[in-house]
Amino acid sequence: MKLVTHRKDGHDQLALVVDGKLYDTDTLHPDLPISMAMFLNYWDDVLPLALSAEQQIKSGIARSTMPTALLESNLLAPVPHPTSCRDGYAFRQHVAAARRNRKVDMIPEFDQYPIFYFTNHNSIQGPGPIHCMPDHFEKLDFELEAAIVINRPGRNIPANQADDYIAGLMIMNDMSARRLQMEEMLLNLGPAKGKDFCTVIGPMLVTLDELAAYEIPCKEGHTGKSWNLPMKCWVNGIQVSEGNLGDMDWTFAEIIERCSYGVDLYAGDVIGSGTVGTGCFLELNGTGKLHNPDYQEQWLQAGDLVEMEIEGLGKLSNTIVKEDSDFSILALKKV
Repeated sequence: MKLVTHRKDGHDQLALVVDGKLYDTDTLHPDLPISMAMFLNYWDDVLPLALSAEQQIKSGIARSTMPTALLESNLLAPVPHPTSCRDGYAFRQHVAAARRNRKVDMIPEFDQYPIFYFTNHNSIQGPGPIHCMPDHFEKLDFELEAAIVINRPGRNIPANQADDYIAGLMIMNDMSARRLQMEEMLLNLGPAKGKDFCTVIGPMLVTLDELAAYEIPCKEGHTGKSWNLPMKCWVNGIQVSEGNLGDMDWTFAEIIERCSYGVDLYAGDVIGSGTVGTGCFLELNGTGKLHNPDYQEQWLQAGDLVEMEIEGLGKLSNTIVKEDSDFSILALKKV
């Protein structure tokens, strides 16, 4: 099942996507929530109703007779107001390439435990414009990822049970202002200001039953579901990145296990995979310069169109917009 949140009559509206059309939940069954937050918090009760409604739509007997074309809707983030947002570091290929490009050895701790950081859940957005301040354009970057959302409360969740806490998968673009990120991390804190201005998820949340045909075994020595889902990114129509979600070394289940250790997870918590190999300009620029000292770095600019696609999860499109401001926190640095 595919779920989206769109703007309708001034409020957020949850809808099912079937054959490129949106069917608002409140037109399908009186007990279906109109918001993603309510849907996630009552997941076990409402999921069967939603699946039944989806089947009725496909059979042509649904109550709703006024669907909206997906392309004509005002899509928001599928989970527009997450209770939290964490991002993992699950792709060894990306980590190894980034370290190789800096001429440092692969860090052995990567293979010992999964890690994550917290980002700003109030800066989550969906398709559409990404508004950036002047300092963000100091090496502005995309990051091609996938994300999950938690569908029930849990604490100390073992990896072999953690997949039951996943409502579904989405595309994630973990936007990054690299100069801000690198400067603050010199002090062994962060990333914070390099990340907190925008994280994009969308365009839809795809439930795990919809992805069963894509399931593959996870990496040897690991626990949890894995999916063969090709991932791509284009900037201004030029493909710049390609990977596969099946290349995750740490599974979402293992990341959930660590996230929930001694901590309550809640329905609505979003957790990203981390960047796929080749999934950002930071890595691509480093690889290019490693082989050619004259390689011209590329970073996102105002007006750029960033499009991400993961098979089965749709296509996520955003345009970079420069805020009408010259305010700079980099200019406030003490000399």
